[in-house]
Parts: sequence; C-alpha cells; structure tokens
Amino acid sequence: MDAEKLLTERFEEHRPHLRAVSYRMLGSLSEAEDAVQEAWLRLERTDTSDVENLGGWLTTVVTRLCLNQLRAREQRREDPLEIRMPDPVIGREGVVDPEQEVLLADSVGLALLVVMESLSPAERIAFVLHDMFAVPFDEIAPVIEKTTAATRQLASRARRRVQGQAPAPDPDRSRQRAAVDAFFAASREGDFEALVAVLDPDVVLRADGAAGRARGSVVLNGARTVASQAVTYRSLAPFVRPALVNGAAGVVVVVEGRPVSVMAFTVLDGLIVAIDVLTDPERLAGLDLGGLDA
Repeated sequence: MDAEKLLTERFEEHRPHLRAVSYRMLGSLSEAEDAVQEAWLRLERTDTSDVENLGGWLTTVVTRLCLNQLRAREQRREDPLEIRMPDPVIGREGVVDPEQEVLLADSVGLALLVVMESLSPAERIAFVLHDMFAVPFDEIAPVIEKTTAATRQLASRARRRVQGQAPAPDPDRSRQRAAVDAFFAASREGDFEALVAVLDPDVVLRADGAAGRARGSVVLNGARTVASQAVTYRSLAPFVRPALVNGAAGVVVVVEGRPVSVMAFTVLDGLIVAIDVLTDPERLAGLDLGGLDA
C-alpha cells in the first residue's frame, strides 16, 4: 500500500470522531465539515512520521480551527441577546443511522447546544474536550493558551451553566414522544390547562427565526406563558411530522412539501422542560430531513 493511500485510510478512521468534536464545538454541520476537511489538508502538508497519536494530533488541529471560528463568530455578533440556534440533526424514529449515532453520542440535544452557544470560546472548548471526550486539562490548556488551573475553572464554569439551563433529558424516547404527543393533542383541542399540565412550571421556549438577527429571536419562560401560544401550535398541528431531533423526540412542520419549522423538545420526568424552535427559511431549506415523508 502506498503512503498516500495509507494516510487517507488512517484519516478516514478518525473522521467520525473529528466530526463529532467539531459539531459540538461549532453547532454547525457545514462548519464542522469544513473544519474536518481543513484538518485533512493540513495533514497532507505535514510530516507526521514522528506523531505517535495521530487521533490526538488531528483533534488538536480541529480544535484550533474551531477555536478560531468561535472567536471570529463572537467578534461578528452585534447583539449579546441574539439566539443562534444550532443546526439540528433530523432523523426518523425507528431508523438507525450509524453516522448520526456517532455524531450524537452522549445525547447532544439541541437544548444543550443552544446553551453552549452562550459560552465563551475558551469555555466551550474546555467543556467539550474534557466533559464530552475526556481530554485531560493539561492537554487542553496549550490549545486555548491558558494554564491548566484556569482551563479547569473554565470547564467548571461552563458545566454549571449547562447543568443549570440544559438538564439531561429522559433517556426513554417513548416517554419523550408521549409528552410531545400530549402537547400537540392539547394544542389541537385548544385545551390550555392540558397544555400547562404537560409543561414543566419553568419551561423555556427559544426560537431563532431570522438568521442572526436578534429581532427574530423569541424567548418565553414559564408554563402558562408558553401555553398562551396555543393558537399558534393549533394552526401547526395538522402539518406536524414526528421526527428525531438530535436523537430526541421532536417534530418537523411541513406545509405543502416545504419545512416551515423544526421543534426540539427536552422532556424530563414526563414534562417538557425546553422547546427549541428553528423557523429561519434559509436554514430550513438546507436541512437534510432524513427521508421524512413530506
């Protein structure tokens, strides 16, 4: 086997891991793929004959690329209250997609990624690498140009924010789906109290509808406030297609063959604790709907 083919095969072995790392860091499927591809180009141009751990080397390269992208994104961000909804990964219930399984291992729900958008670039890198991929702090520190102690503090601060705002969902998808079905059943009937009953008292609804413009962002808090939007949900109910959104029970709303929104639900102890909604037409048009029936 020639050297180039061997290098290609070794890289392809690491590609799924690199995509998973990049997606968690960036929340963008296209940007994650770009980072992985750039890592390949850098590998081609670099003599790695003395690199003992190629996976670790590639992870470091991808991390630096993602860090640069996060910093650039932060500089472009004009309004700190702006919600940037990450790219959802859409799947069909009951259908196993090996690539999605690798990409979404460890329950990387949309709500978790939304909260991670509020982290600083260094916090996000430290949290993703340490808490999701068990990279030691002393290996992360040089990448973000911090001391090991400071890196540990960054990850700890990020962890507290994530745990406080994005609790781990119920692992039982059937319980998740039951709560989502109850939500839309109550919506169809216009039953306000039934809606309130399926929502956690502190439920949060976040919507990003206008591609990077804060005026398109909506945040609602509390069961009665969220349930007050029942008229909107009722109009959408006939067009709901059940789907997995980042591995959890969710829906895609499809009107005349065109997706008009993706709704991700976080369900805990039978109650909906978060609803994250993407309605930006440009981003919806580019989604891979995973073979959902239109």
